[in-house]
Amino acid sequence: MSSNDLLATALSNVYNAEKVGKRSCLVKPISKLIKVVLDIMKNNNYIGDIEYGGETKGGIAKINLLGNINRCGVIKPRYNIKKSDYEKFEKRFLLAKDFGFLIVSTSKGVMVHKEAKANNLGGRLIAYFY
Repeated sequence: MSSNDLLATALSNVYNAEKVGKRSCLVKPISKLIKVVLDIMKNNNYIGDIEYGGETKGGIAKINLLGNINRCGVIKPRYNIKKSDYEKFEKRFLLAKDFGFLIVSTSKGVMVHKEAKANNLGGRLIAYFY
């Protein structure tokens, strides 16, 4: 299986497993970006523990699901975003104000949009989840 967008494949695996009621799912291959996105989702209590394994090329992640994800996905194209534009994209990708997260790649690393807004940072939109 070869995919151009590993993050999109990983998030759709998680979403589909969540939708059919599974307690865990496997994501492979994984990249640094996928690890960061999964860790952000874990820190915000959307997914449970993550076990990384497989020292072979790509690696593997076993994710415990909590049943908290309503929707998640990547944002294509990866829009450039200014600190003044967050509200516009929140309305476009999230259901309601203060419900869910946009994941943004900034010059200070990958973070949720609320953190980027608090630090007055712009960047590129990568993904969303709620």
